[in-house]
Amino acid sequence: MEVERTPLPGIGLRHCFTTEHGRRVGVVTHHAGGRRDLVHDDGRDPDSACSLTLTRAEAIALAGLLGILDIVDVAAGPDRRGDDDEPPTGPGS
Repeated sequence: MEVERTPLPGIGLRHCFTTEHGRRVGVVTHHAGGRRDLVHDDGRDPDSACSLTLTRAEAIALAGLLGILDIVDVAAGPDRRGDDDEPPTGPGS
């Protein structure tokens, strides 16, 4: 399955793929706060797109529900928060 990676200047990054039935499904990860938008459309009408905004924790929970059991959490760097809902912890925070 081919996943398209599209930079969205000033917003973030979009990853999309087309399902077997022609629907487009993707995730937009925003630069600010790491918010994620789950987006989809029917492939025939781009104006019919629908989205659902998820926090980082909600995105991880959804990944678990989809059967992704081994999730590796990359440690947050000094200029990036580790979670959308909680302030950074540890040295220098």
